[in-house]
Amino acid sequence: MHHFKAVALSLIAMSVFATIAISAKAATSGKIELQGRVGENCTVAVTQLPKGTALDIVTGEKAAQVANVVESCNIGAGYKVSLTSANAGKLLNPLTGAQTVRFDVGYDNATGVIAQELVALRDTAQFGKQVPVTVSFPANPQAIAGTYSDTVTVTIAAK
Repeated sequence: MHHFKAVALSLIAMSVFATIAISAKAATSGKIELQGRVGENCTVAVTQLPKGTALDIVTGEKAAQVANVVESCNIGAGYKVSLTSANAGKLLNPLTGAQTVRFDVGYDNATGVIAQELVALRDTAQFGKQVPVTVSFPANPQAIAGTYSDTVTVTIAAK
């Protein structure tokens, strides 16, 4: 009988193992979650035009295109483009007696003096958006001879 109990226990153990194996069997469907990631990427490419290097101080300028900017930014909620001036929106001539020439900048939907910062806002991602940069200032027929200059910096960033 001892042998009978061992065989019976073995059969019970195999039956339990078979039941567990059957219940661990694959379901009729399953899901695979896929994910991908795209990092933020915002760039500007600035091309200065010849007019930007030869502004006419004596006769003035009215919306003279001085550069072209290409914006690309993949942020869905939009981004901003900021223009700043090294000389607070003034062309300077280092020679004694020369007056500064205050100028206005035009950049898409943002126009004005860039004493602090001029900002153009975008509400969506955009790729390859071309925007002209223009400069305006009144005539100064009594301008002192010399070179008048300033540097405008264009920056792109998330809003």
